[in-house]
Parts: sequence; structure tokens; C-alpha cells
Amino acid sequence: MRLIFDGHLDLALFALCHNRDQTETVVQINAREAGMTDALERGGATVSLPEMRRAGVAVCQSSISARAKREVQPVTGHRRIDLDYGTQRMAYAWGQGQLAYYRILEQQGEIKLIRTSAELDAHWQGWEQSGGDGGPVGVILSMECADPIVEPSQVEAWWADGLRSVMLAHFGFSHYAAGTGVSGPLTPKGGELLKEFDRIGMILDLTHLSEQSFYEALDRFGGPVIASHNNCRALVPGDRQFSDEQIQRLIERGAVIGAALDAWMLEPDWVHGESSTERVKLATVVDHIDHVCQLAGNASHAAIGTDTGATYHMPSDFRRTEDLRKLEAILVDRGYSDADIDNIFHANWRRFFRRWLPQ
Repeated sequence: MRLIFDGHLDLALFALCHNRDQTETVVQINAREAGMTDALERGGATVSLPEMRRAGVAVCQSSISARAKREVQPVTGHRRIDLDYGTQRMAYAWGQGQLAYYRILEQQGEIKLIRTSAELDAHWQGWEQSGGDGGPVGVILSMECADPIVEPSQVEAWWADGLRSVMLAHFGFSHYAAGTGVSGPLTPKGGELLKEFDRIGMILDLTHLSEQSFYEALDRFGGPVIASHNNCRALVPGDRQFSDEQIQRLIERGAVIGAALDAWMLEPDWVHGESSTERVKLATVVDHIDHVCQLAGNASHAAIGTDTGATYHMPSDFRRTEDLRKLEAILVDRGYSDADIDNIFHANWRRFFRRWLPQ
């Protein structure tokens, strides 16, 4: 079985927001959530640790997610997921809670937190030798929105906690940059944060940044960059996707770009609450992978960054993590070689992290 490296998941976020046990199968999770209506994700789980093992997902990046917005109050039952807290101190506490969830999963043998390239190599070799049959899932800790980093000086402490990649913003403005749906530059604190990233060796994930913040961050940061879950604006207009020029800049910096499975990032003219996922297929995900490959002239920068959470916003032929395996046949039909498919499924992410994780 060809192993998979997923560039973006939110395992702790869904566990803590939805009281969802990630050690259960999605069948068990969805049975528990049957009839619940407090969130759109209820009863439609697509990912859990047993499902990842079944699918051959040996390693993923999984997030710590929180935002600090004084004017927004979490309202359970009216929002998809509560992410917003009144201050960065509160966002820090919520982020540390997600970190604690990953730590207990590691202590119980469910996951392996990967902090170094040596740990990545050993973990991957273990999965290869076992034929992908069970064992802990490797997790590289990422952060979706930098607000839980209260001050740039705190980067070192988060690094010691195992954090290895960070997005400066999510939707809207963070304390460091402008994100999806808004426009603007880095804040003064954002510039200071990048200096700390450079000093420590933190990976900068450019996903979700507004164009101005994107280009400014690239110009001011000399370290490694990725786009963990980002699709192509040439195929689906909108600021959540990257333009060809942005993708070219990422390719020039040696970045890897993970294709996301969110239907609204795959279907032009998507209308939230009205459009149906029935017309969105996994083949559309391959359209975005292929576009990155065509821009690069090779298959060395395209990868998978699923961002899977629930069936209501996934392609209609994707219902659980195991369905990622359908991408292989689609890529073969598009003329991709075994080596190319290895790159897209896992090798591009592995090479990147082997290079940029500490030894």
C-alpha cells in the first residue's frame, strides 16, 4: 500500500470542540452524533486515527487552532466551530489545551509527535516495515493562526513544546497579519514574529494570508515556507486560493503545496448553504494538483493537505479518509508515473520536512 502524508488536519480542534473521540472509527463517531444539530459537522465525520491507519496515512501535520478577536464571541450552536477568544492570553490557553490533547494521545500510543528529521525517518521506516498496518500515527504540530503566540518572544517556548510550522492568520485579521476575506499588510508584531521564526527555525505556512501579507512575508522571511492546504485561483476564483504568480513564488522558494478537499475551494461560484457537494468529485482535487505540477514543470511541489472534517463540505465521493486512495487511479489516468504519485502522496512532504526539521 502506498503510504500517505497529509499536510493539514485539525484533530485536536474537532476533539475538543465537538467532544469527538479521535480514537474511535468514523462509524462509531457518527453513530454517537446521530440526531445532533448543534454544528454542521455532526454525524458526518470523515477522519479519525483508526481511519488514518486504515488508509495508510503514516504522518500528518495537525493543528493548534485559535484566534483572538475582542469583538467576536463564540456562540455554540450558531457557529461551525468556536475559534475566537477575547484576548491572546485566552487563545494561548485554548492552544495549550489542544497541545495537551496531542500529548495524552502520544502517551497512550495513539500518535507519535515528530519533532526532528531523525524521528520522521524512524517513524516512516517503521510504517514501511509493518506494511502500514497499525501503529501510532505521526503528527507534526502546526498552528492555524499565530494568535496563541502571545508575543514574538514566546516562539521559543512553543518550539520547545514541539510546534514546527505556523500560519500567521486564518480568516480575517490576526494580531500578526491579514488573512482570508480581508486585505492588509503584516502588523509590526508580524514582522517581529518572522524574525523569531528565522532565528528559531520555524516553518512559515503561507496558507490563508491575504495577498499583501503573503508577498510581504515572503520578502521579509528567509526561512522555509509551505502552503499546507491551498488550491489554485486559476481554477476557482477567490482570495482563499493562490494565483499562479503566488504559486510560482512558492515553487521558487522550494515550497510544497497541499491540495485541500473543501468543496467551496474546488467548485467555482460556490454559494455557502446553497451549493451541493454532489457535483464536486475527487477528480476536481486532481485538477488543482495537476495545475501546480504544470506550473512547476514537474511533480515535486504538489501534495495533499486535506483539511477534512465533515462530509457536508467534502467531495461527494469522499466519505472517509480511506477514500484518498481513489486519487491514485485518477492520477494514473492523467498520465502520472509511479514516482510522480509517490511525490504527491508522500515524498514531497517527506523531503521538505527531512530538510527543515531539526536533526
